[in-house]
Amino acid sequence: MQDDPHTPDSHEVDVVVLGVGSGGERLAHRLREGGLEVAVVESGLVGGECPFHGCTPSKLLIRSADVLAEARRVEGLAGSVRLEPSLAPAAARIREANHDWDDEAHAGPLVEAGALLVRGHGRLDGPGRVQVATEAGTVLLVARRGVVLDTGTDPAVPPVEGLAGTPFWTNREAAALTEAPRSLAVLGGGPIGTELAQALARFGTRVTLVEDGERLLGPEEPEAAALVTDVLREEGVDVRTSTTLARVAHAHGRFDLTLEGPAGAEDLEVERLLVATGRAPRLRRIGLATVGLDPDADVVDTDERCRAGERLWAIGDVTGKGAFTSVALYQADVVARDLLDTGTDREETGPEAWADYRAVARVTFTDPEVGAVGLTEAQAREHGLDVAVGLADVGRAPRGWMHGARGLVKVVADRRAGVLVGATTVAPYGGEVIGLLSTAVHARVPVRTLRRMHLAYPTFHGTIGVALDKLAEQGV
Repeated sequence: MQDDPHTPDSHEVDVVVLGVGSGGERLAHRLREGGLEVAVVESGLVGGECPFHGCTPSKLLIRSADVLAEARRVEGLAGSVRLEPSLAPAAARIREANHDWDDEAHAGPLVEAGALLVRGHGRLDGPGRVQVATEAGTVLLVARRGVVLDTGTDPAVPPVEGLAGTPFWTNREAAALTEAPRSLAVLGGGPIGTELAQALARFGTRVTLVEDGERLLGPEEPEAAALVTDVLREEGVDVRTSTTLARVAHAHGRFDLTLEGPAGAEDLEVERLLVATGRAPRLRRIGLATVGLDPDADVVDTDERCRAGERLWAIGDVTGKGAFTSVALYQADVVARDLLDTGTDREETGPEAWADYRAVARVTFTDPEVGAVGLTEAQAREHGLDVAVGLADVGRAPRGWMHGARGLVKVVADRRAGVLVGATTVAPYGGEVIGLLSTAVHARVPVRTLRRMHLAYPTFHGTIGVALDKLAEQGV
């Protein structure tokens, strides 16, 4: 790294990565492997939301809750069992996985790889320049090739009367739970809200799930949302759709909530309140105006190479391409190819080397899991496609019947092109079942080719064949 002789606290490098979430961490390693000098800037935990407050802790909690649910299915299948649910083992595994919220397992390898780690709040200071406010003072980083934004998001908090200043939870506090509360209201019926509502209900918490939209999991297929809603209600979750949280008060360790729904206003008292109403990008205080971008923007617009401006790239949640770790990792590889100039040296020359979001896969880790890829039926019709749909019942398939499982497979085809443009799987391990369909959408495999595949029997993914046969009935 070259120091600027005119500024004592400055460093000149090839690339500055501003924000080190999962994507930024991967990108920094890729660039170092390619021989570039890299500086990374992080004001929080290196590694970002996923390992410390998101993916890892929530899925460990869900895994423990799933074991409880499976144990309750022993009756009628394998005798009987006595359960005494405890969150303590899950909490211990979470602390073990993230080293008690210590980021050395992420920061250490970056430093060992030769990256310059600067801890503090970074701010753009013109093209190729980042100023970092550290505990020791301001550090100037000058990037010869450019800056990559990976500043991530924070939990979005709605402007509900009385909410500010109360000890409500977001996903971050939920990640640090050591015991299940007696009662909980969850505000927001997206993936985070539905996952945690079900998981904590399985540990014995009385859960009320509040969603202002007409259904849970709004962006997903309505059939998937309806099935998950039914399962949650059967497990004791009080699901309230078309309902808003109007007011909040907190006293003596209790939350007093005023809900407004189709039947009017209702008061609800709970021990804890979890706010899971989406994410807010960290873009307001990073100097976007100094590089010609709107400082009030909610996302950073990028092209197929994730370029956002002069010597500027962006990856992760701030791009608005999907708030998924998988998208950030994918974009990190795209930017690495661009910065290392390897995109034209690979077999995937041309557009295949750059960003393509047609087949973004996603999973909501409820039980059953909701796996999805590409367009929903409604989105496909909005795109003006000639749509054909195949829908199959997982519960009627042999493996589904054996497990007493509920679920579905829905495939959405472009009738003229003869390919799938989207798919949804709701099933035990639906996030794994979607893999085959993700490949089909990404590679534009003809539906007729898919129908000629050998599908193992009896399996959950075998239901895909039934859904594909429904397309054949429509001439696809």
